[in-house]
Amino acid sequence: MRVVFAGVAAGGLLLDQLTKIVAVRLLDPTDPPVLLGGLLTLRLIRNPGAAFSLGENFTIVFALLAVSVVSYVLIKLAPKIDHPGWAVALGLLVAGVSGNLMDRIFREPGFLHGHVVDFFQLPHFAIFNVADICITSAAVLIMILAVVKNVGIDGEHYGRTSAQTGDAAASDVPAADAASDIDDPVERTDREP
Repeated sequence: MRVVFAGVAAGGLLLDQLTKIVAVRLLDPTDPPVLLGGLLTLRLIRNPGAAFSLGENFTIVFALLAVSVVSYVLIKLAPKIDHPGWAVALGLLVAGVSGNLMDRIFREPGFLHGHVVDFFQLPHFAIFNVADICITSAAVLIMILAVVKNVGIDGEHYGRTSAQTGDAAASDVPAADAASDIDDPVERTDREP
């Protein structure tokens, strides 16, 4: 599973960085191309904040949080991955967070203050990039795995309470075997001490 995780993380990061390089070189911020009948506009912006340009004065905080998230996933979670869905989800998360982190480290105006390159725009929605798509996809997949499927990072299925587990175990016992386990009061009186 670690190979899947590493492949998704590296592939997502590479795609993010390549698309940003192309966007910076080819897109004119004053004349954005409109594609798919107006569904998608390639509008180049440089975002100093987070999603929806929130927190523009906290670029360094976002950079340090990104370092923390990537470090935690790589050090604590990646060694435990034993489920393909979690390998993909955490790979996407690392790709997305690392992609935007690289902008904050290497782009203007400077180290840990760099602005993130965004260029995809849908109608009535924030402008985003491939890294943002990776992060959003990771969040959706993590919710499906953890909440809907009740599967842990190690591949174990969770979600049953002990009462439910006990009821399920009791219902798995054939009726004849279950009846033999119950002492009949009449039989009890006939037994010798």
